[in-house]
Amino acid sequence: MGYQFFLIAFFYVDSFSIFGQIQIELLKNSYYIAFLAFLSFLACTKKNAANYNEASSKDSLSSYLSFANDVNLTLQKREAYNQKAYKIILSQANDSMNRVNLFKVANRNYNNNNWEAYKTTVNLVLKNAESAKDTASIAKAYTYLGDFFSTQAASDSAYIYYFKAEKMYIRLNDNLNLARTRLNKANLQFVESDYLGSELGAFKALSALKGEEEVGDLFYECYNLLGIIYNELEEYDKAIEYQTKALASIDEKTTLVDYQSKATSLNNLGLVYQNMHKYKEAISYFQEGLKQKKDLLIYKPSVYAMLLDNLAYSRFKLKESEGIPQLFYESLKLRDSLQLTTGVIISQIHLSEYFAFKKDTIKALEYSNKALTAARNSKNHRNLLLPLKQLAVIEPTKASVYNREYIHLNDSLQKADRKTGNKFSRIEYETDTIKEENTALTTQNRNLVYIAGSILILGLFLYIIKAQKAKNRELLYKQEQQRANEEIYNLMISQQNDVETIRIKEKKRVAQELHDGVLGRMFGVRMNLEGLNYSNDEEGSFNRTGYLTELKSIEQDIREISHDLNREKSELINNFVAILDNLLEEQRRTFKPKLVSIIDTNIKWESMGNTIKINLYRIVQESLQNINKYANANAIKVEFRKEMNNLFLTVSDDGIGFDVNKGKKGIGLQNMLSRINECNGKFEVKSKKGEGTSIIVTIPI
Repeated sequence: MGYQFFLIAFFYVDSFSIFGQIQIELLKNSYYIAFLAFLSFLACTKKNAANYNEASSKDSLSSYLSFANDVNLTLQKREAYNQKAYKIILSQANDSMNRVNLFKVANRNYNNNNWEAYKTTVNLVLKNAESAKDTASIAKAYTYLGDFFSTQAASDSAYIYYFKAEKMYIRLNDNLNLARTRLNKANLQFVESDYLGSELGAFKALSALKGEEEVGDLFYECYNLLGIIYNELEEYDKAIEYQTKALASIDEKTTLVDYQSKATSLNNLGLVYQNMHKYKEAISYFQEGLKQKKDLLIYKPSVYAMLLDNLAYSRFKLKESEGIPQLFYESLKLRDSLQLTTGVIISQIHLSEYFAFKKDTIKALEYSNKALTAARNSKNHRNLLLPLKQLAVIEPTKASVYNREYIHLNDSLQKADRKTGNKFSRIEYETDTIKEENTALTTQNRNLVYIAGSILILGLFLYIIKAQKAKNRELLYKQEQQRANEEIYNLMISQQNDVETIRIKEKKRVAQELHDGVLGRMFGVRMNLEGLNYSNDEEGSFNRTGYLTELKSIEQDIREISHDLNREKSELINNFVAILDNLLEEQRRTFKPKLVSIIDTNIKWESMGNTIKINLYRIVQESLQNINKYANANAIKVEFRKEMNNLFLTVSDDGIGFDVNKGKKGIGLQNMLSRINECNGKFEVKSKKGEGTSIIVTIPI
């Protein structure tokens, strides 16, 4: 779940600024109408005419505030106008309008990221509100301070001020601001990984909105947050339900284009389907969101960058090539220009995954290492988890180092999350009701964790025992099988020995008979015929000479037969070749591929032990079985040859082949390797798709 967590967490880091600013800007502009009414009232009076002339000029307070909020001006000019407005307000009396204007100045500081000026202004308006006992302004100032500490990652301080504001809004019966404050708390809890607390806060915010009419985008923000929470908790059905509600609650007529709520929700829905591995559905939502490209690039480029990256990643998971890796590069470039560190890291990790899939290890390592460097330089230690996990996959030689760091860091972050959750709980304990509620919830969650943990440990223990027993049974089976194979082979050897012994005796008898019987008689005939040569009959002499020549030829043939029989006896002394020939002949008779066998006559089989012969025989047998089952070959070659002090066995075919790097070693190849190790030999498989397969065995003899 680590990867999903960071993807969602990044979305939320980006989206938190989106929705946080939405909430704050709505809150900070809620008094704008009152301010305009007050200006109208001033215009209707005739007091202090010089001040009215000033109000109608560029140097008026309203003009300064307007210019300070004009995004078409440079940041320096906006801050200068805001400072002028602040000085004018300081010279005025502490009344309700003065405090409204101070909040406006604070708004401009917030938008300009001028945090010190923002904090100073809010503290001043809080002091003035407390002096005037203006409860509404005090509560509002608390929410502003909560916003400030949220931007500074001081979650405990932010939570305290939000909680103080919540209690005051309850007393004021201001449900709209109460809902907004509870939503701020829920957002804060989500950022700190307190998902259950965030879920509860979002529902409390929705409860406060019941019966309210003018709620702005609060329903949308609550539904959107709940959708993100359930996505993080992997409750995807609920996540889709609330993201759909969020999308349906958008009123395009009233929602400011700056917020880009629709594109954000489409991205969120796409993320849910992406986490469910339903990438086609995810792509449709990302593409729909990217239709808002023009407005996104102007108002929310961070959301545009997310949509690009998520679209590319879903296509990558579907092994589609459209726009990849260009979409990853475009997203990375935009995130880098916006200085979105977490987003940059995610884009780099996605590129690393892409190049790892493309077998480009160099680029995969390059982007993973860049992500790791960026994560180490960032303040957020969570950013380290994803690069460490990816590096452990693509750099297996260092996997143990990366995994140890990953586990250590993950444990530390979990401890920090628990501490943060406890810290929020302590703040909530200020009231008895909330204390009892949170105590019961904490106890329930703890019990669930203990029960789930106990069940998990027990299940894991039982699984290990069962797996070990299965391995032991498999090992015993292999040992029994090997012993049975050896016994069968020895029986075959014994039987073949008996047959060969009988054949040798018979051949020896025939040879002796030919040599001692037939050859002796033939010799006698020849001698008698030679005696007839003394006859003076010319024709008889000629005939006798022909007979003598023929008898000599017969004598030579019989002698050669005798010698051949004795030589065959010597060659058949070793019966391993005969057994092997039987196996090869059976292959030729039974299967289609043409089989060619070559056995080096220089190999002295009688000098080898039965263990080597058994293993060689089984390797040839297993190789032929694999070829018959899988290779679809037309020709097979089996060759035994001797070189120096090594015996080489090669079994090759012209079949379909396979990828030796990706293919999983079956039990057959594992058995071959085990047999070769038993003979202290070497085993090599060469194969490519479409180019056949060769098995090469080398055994020292």
